[in-house]
Amino acid sequence: MKHEWRKKEKAVYLPKNKPMVIDVPVFKFITISGEGNPNSEQFSECISVLYSISYMIKMTLKKTADQPKNYKDYTVYPLEGIWDINEEAKKNFDGVLNKDDLVFKLMIRQPNFVTQSIFDEMLDLVKSKKPHKLLDKLVFEEIEDGKCVQMLHVGSYDNEPESFELMDKFAKKEGLERVSKVHREIYLSDFRKVAVDKLKTVLRFRVTS
Repeated sequence: MKHEWRKKEKAVYLPKNKPMVIDVPVFKFITISGEGNPNSEQFSECISVLYSISYMIKMTLKKTADQPKNYKDYTVYPLEGIWDINEEAKKNFDGVLNKDDLVFKLMIRQPNFVTQSIFDEMLDLVKSKKPHKLLDKLVFEEIEDGKCVQMLHVGSYDNEPESFELMDKFAKKEGLERVSKVHREIYLSDFRKVAVDKLKTVLRFRVTS
């Protein structure tokens, strides 16, 4: 049976629109890091190469006779991003965010049966069929978020501070301390196809007790 993250991993990907605590284990990701405004062409190209290799892995493994151990067909995971601002911006931060100062690591999670060697093989395949200069920036890595506060944000990305304020208050009430201003976003909606006021994004930040 096909693994569908929307049905099988609701706690991780489909929280309610109110803060909650979650322990997020180690997951495998293909990532790409960059800096600058998310409205730029390069940002869109980063997303494009992530999807190129993610779908190459899915479709190639589905068709091959030599499938990895514990293989199961699956739905490609959603785009995610870890966000921060650059060091210069941190020194002079006045409470107003300049999107040009953003530092990001975009990623798409991979099933546990995907290995470094599979990634390397599929990367070579993508380079031969859909060459792109950013493919050399892709990295296969494991990331553990650990204990976090998360919630579903509905609406414009520019309104996320309202949800983060709710999350901060919830964390303090639970006796938890936010580790840093770095946070994760999981994009459940395609901003090219969904109205701004209906965009669904999981917001998450790490906490310690």
